[in-house]
Amino acid sequence: MDRLMDIVNFIYAYCTDFVINIANVLGVSYYEVNTFIFVILYPLLIIGLTCLFVIQILRLWYWKKN
Repeated sequence: MDRLMDIVNFIYAYCTDFVINIANVLGVSYYEVNTFIFVILYPLLIIGLTCLFVIQILRLWYWKKN
């Protein structure tokens, strides 16, 4: 269990450091980058992947029908 916690802590520290570096490069705050990622990009990704999934299901259904 300690090994798993070490991995989770490493991933969290890496992601946080990555967002801080992006904020420094862009000249904005950590909170602004975090908001952009989790309020704009992540929902767009989820909606886009859901639409892609539905399109693929419809294509498969059409292909099986013919």
